[in-house]
Amino acid sequence: MLKRKKENLGADGQLLRKRASESLSYLAQLMDGYTKLAIDDPVTPFKEENLDEIGRNVDYGILEALNGTWVSYNANYNENITKPSLASGIHTTIMPSPGTNPGTIPGKFSFDCEEYIEKLTFSLVPGGVRNRGGASELFCGAVKYEQTIKSVNKIEGQEALKYTPIHEENGMYLWLSDVYNHAATKESIERDRGIHAESTSDEKNYGYKGRYRDEPLLRISPDGQEKKYILQSELQPDQPYYEIIPAQELKPGAGLDGPYFIPDYSISRSGVIPHGSTITLLGDIAPQGNSYLITGSPVFPYGKEAWQPKHLSISRTMGGAGVKPDDLIDLDKPAPAWVHETLDDVNDNGSNKIYTQRILADDLYPYSVRPDLRLRDTLKGQEVSNYVHVKMTSKMKTGAQGGILNVPFVNRFVPTVNVDMHMWIETVVENGKDILQLQYEQIVFFEFDFGNDGGTTRWPHIQTNTLRKLEDIPEDQRKVIEEQFFVQPDIITGNTANPPAGCPYHKE
Repeated sequence: MLKRKKENLGADGQLLRKRASESLSYLAQLMDGYTKLAIDDPVTPFKEENLDEIGRNVDYGILEALNGTWVSYNANYNENITKPSLASGIHTTIMPSPGTNPGTIPGKFSFDCEEYIEKLTFSLVPGGVRNRGGASELFCGAVKYEQTIKSVNKIEGQEALKYTPIHEENGMYLWLSDVYNHAATKESIERDRGIHAESTSDEKNYGYKGRYRDEPLLRISPDGQEKKYILQSELQPDQPYYEIIPAQELKPGAGLDGPYFIPDYSISRSGVIPHGSTITLLGDIAPQGNSYLITGSPVFPYGKEAWQPKHLSISRTMGGAGVKPDDLIDLDKPAPAWVHETLDDVNDNGSNKIYTQRILADDLYPYSVRPDLRLRDTLKGQEVSNYVHVKMTSKMKTGAQGGILNVPFVNRFVPTVNVDMHMWIETVVENGKDILQLQYEQIVFFEFDFGNDGGTTRWPHIQTNTLRKLEDIPEDQRKVIEEQFFVQPDIITGNTANPPAGCPYHKE
């Protein structure tokens, strides 16, 4: 968990700190002072009278930079990109082929790769979220999100592009703001009583006649002798005891010694997808050395180095397109000749090539194979001064875990088993002005059907996109976005209506 250091600088020190931070970029100001929370860091005691102040000062961390509405930003301006794109987003989707079921023909699948546009809105939840865990309390900065995606396709014989809704999602991000220790007090103990004042069983079994026993009873007589019990506070140094009867009530101050919650993540995301999956991802900001704000631009590989299975739409369980470690496919060159050949048992022994041939032969190659190369190519020619890299997953290697719930249909036929996400929040300098840019790669893994050897096949479903605030995209793109997302037809009548009042781009 990342936590901003609180410094007692005094009035002069605070003024100097403020002046220094004003000369920094927005992301540099936002990320200033964060370090990893450790077990030996001071823990603040929670006091009920401070609850309103805690809520007012809750930290949203890097999530604060997301606040507002983001829309697709197409990089067709970039002279380095020779083939103009229809839209900024790329998705690859693999589904079971018609007529198949989980128990018959191995691994027959359908494949789609499309460009898409998107509107993604984040809203800070005022006051923070309080999670009470007894002796530990956790306050979070909550950020709601809503995502709408439409595919963009060119239809033969039609001049206008076709925009088709393909994805809706909503949910919430949480930034772990602060951890507090909440020890028992005389007032909380009396308010939350749950036992009788006197216990007849204590008197009968242990000879204890007091009220609201808040200490363990210890048997000090050895086995085989008449049983004698005393309170823990009556135990003498080095006096042996042979049995412990736990207390049923607390003493004031109970919980001061922990347990202390030191989470191994800073950000969570819970989302609901209308296909029937609910996801929870956990993650953190990926540092470079000791810095959580990285200077320069995100780095993506080129050529053969870009053939990295964890980012490809072709998993190893799909045969990996027959690629061998010493003969990788160069994704910055035209697809290999065999992609456009007729394959048979002679030139494709084992059928690994023909199994994924259509993915490499797709019109959107190489993005059909590695969609995040679109992010890389969008960054070409941009001046990125710094960025923050957020990594999240539903399945951590160790420690705390996220998770996925699927409705019965999805769970039976196309179960979602894992979600990995990368998000880059970038400062782009254009015409002397700092512009925030958001890029992401999300890889959803399905498992359905099986290989010829009976092994389970893992199918990647990948989404990548580049987003900016509406005012920071070119006018021609802004017009399309407004038409597709801010002027909506009524779902019953089909009549076009302006967005509801309160939308920042509502026009009278």
